Amino acid sequence: MNRSLKIAKYLQHYGTRMNRPILTISTEGLERAVVIPALAESASLFAALACIAKNPPDELAKTLVLCVVNNHKAPSAAPEQIRDNQKTLRLLEGLFCGDARLHSETTKMRDDLRQIAGSGLRLGWIDASSPGLEIPEQDGGVGTARKIGMDAALTLLDGRGPGGGVIYCLDADTLVLGNYLAAIDTHFSETDDPAAVAGYAHQMPADPRLLAAICCYEIFLRAYVMGLSSAGSPYAFHAIGSTMACTAHAYVDVRGMNRRAAAEDFHFLNKLAKVGSVGVIKTTTVYPSPRPSDRVPFGTGRRVLRFMTGERDEYLLYDPRIFGILQEWLSGMEADPDRDSEAVMNAAQKIHPDLKLYLDLSRFAKDWQGIRRNCPDPVHLRRQFHVWFDGLKTLRLVHHLSRSAFPPQAMFEGLRGLLERMGETIPSIEMMPAGIPEPCTQSRILEELRSHFPKS
Repeated sequence: MNRSLKIAKYLQHYGTRMNRPILTISTEGLERAVVIPALAESASLFAALACIAKNPPDELAKTLVLCVVNNHKAPSAAPEQIRDNQKTLRLLEGLFCGDARLHSETTKMRDDLRQIAGSGLRLGWIDASSPGLEIPEQDGGVGTARKIGMDAALTLLDGRGPGGGVIYCLDADTLVLGNYLAAIDTHFSETDDPAAVAGYAHQMPADPRLLAAICCYEIFLRAYVMGLSSAGSPYAFHAIGSTMACTAHAYVDVRGMNRRAAAEDFHFLNKLAKVGSVGVIKTTTVYPSPRPSDRVPFGTGRRVLRFMTGERDEYLLYDPRIFGILQEWLSGMEADPDRDSEAVMNAAQKIHPDLKLYLDLSRFAKDWQGIRRNCPDPVHLRRQFHVWFDGLKTLRLVHHLSRSAFPPQAMFEGLRGLLERMGETIPSIEMMPAGIPEPCTQSRILEELRSHFPKS
């Protein structure tokens, strides 16, 4: 089946209903689209758009930046969220019409609006907020908003650009560099990756407690991916929505974005990693917001809020020995995948009894019989093993081992142990006294992790 037919079939069977118009001046010659969901984001969206607008004119000429202004119906959406979305829509319409009377409360926003209006930014938006256009109550939140925008982008790219065109994901409170568009496009032009994630660094706030909160969370994120990488996992990449990009062809191959209200990025990249490698783009950086939020049950906003309220001890990491068990398990399956279920389970028992218990709970033995029967050679068998033992099962194994034999460790001692396991070190850890360091030291540790381990 050719690609245009596959896209048409996807839109027919899995796409969102195209009952919301795409408002933009022109869609000619597009090779990529940046999709930005926005829920009550008038205070931050235009700063993000102004950053994109500073990318070179020839890059802007090939790009549509598509904002999906969204909310549920009241009372699921708060009145102030709906009012803020209507404000965002008015400002977008003002930019669209070239209205010189664009009004805003702050000098910063006025400057951002002027930057956008004076650039070659090709701006579009979808109204999923006004009466009759809201996201249905039974649907999720940000996942559905991303899906609406990404499905719409799919109809506009028309096969142009690498992989049929590239769809970038960004958040309305995330800032980017002046090479953002070109760096991601170059990656897809030079690789066969179906998807990739850009380098990221959370914005560093002036408030010491908020700084400590975001440093703590980002160190946790990076340590997990470092652990997966040291274990040889193909799922060793960050699943942060504002860093994601994929080709149109890959988007269709995995049946598009999911509708989840949270962790939509994790599950989307987990699917994409099963059709090819998820690349890491080290030549640009996106800067997510560190703000606390209770919109979703987990993720950056929730973790920062939990830290700020002292709900629990956040200065914890997974025991590095867990990644040693994971490495043994993965390397054994890579070296000799063509074994029956009993042999594999016996090998798992020798690695650690709790690994075998996890595989029992996950019905591995039964599933492996079918996988092995349907794979003609070891190459296919290895690939299907990693499809079965995906990013979600990997995370569940880490949680299982953390609940049983290897409870979480104090963050900075755990980080030291992880670095030792990897045969690495960073200066700030070597000089750090026991306990929790001051926020400025935590920030320095984080900067060293970012620079020493750019893929993590």
